[in-house]
Amino acid sequence: MGRAITIEKNHKAWAHEYIVEKIKIEQNIKGHFKAIEHIGSTAIPGLGAKPIIDMMIGVDDLEEVHKMNEPLAAIGYTHVYHQEFPNRRFFRKGEWRKGTHHLHVYTYNGTEWIERQQFRDYLIAHKEGRRAYETIKRSLAERYRDDVVSYTNAKEPFIQEIMAKIAYEESL
Repeated sequence: MGRAITIEKNHKAWAHEYIVEKIKIEQNIKGHFKAIEHIGSTAIPGLGAKPIIDMMIGVDDLEEVHKMNEPLAAIGYTHVYHQEFPNRRFFRKGEWRKGTHHLHVYTYNGTEWIERQQFRDYLIAHKEGRRAYETIKRSLAERYRDDVVSYTNAKEPFIQEIMAKIAYEESL
């Protein structure tokens, strides 16, 4: 069994951890990607989060990601196949259900890439959105303490609400 879901107070060290890991990744998969971004709650100053550094890598072709398996394994990442996410490749650093870093690979500037940037940037810019999201996350972490899939799925309506606000604001 993995660790219980806990939402920690925001740590300034998370930004530093991202930079350190980004440098390792860049050195090991040079030439196989277009960009690396810090995403997820640890990328948002002031937001409580599970202590997992989420990053995304943008690539031209998801079918070429297998070329990164060995170089990423050399720095502790394991490729995890998720059939339910055909537009993403995923790597975890750390044990199953006890990962310390998650690496999501998307098509660079594709829908998933853009949406993750937009959600992160919205929460950075909107304190009330950050507070609401943290309240929801803490409540769901209590309710689904040992069920990360249910926890993640239960956050989706809030995320979709924010994405709808973003789309509306862009349409004005």
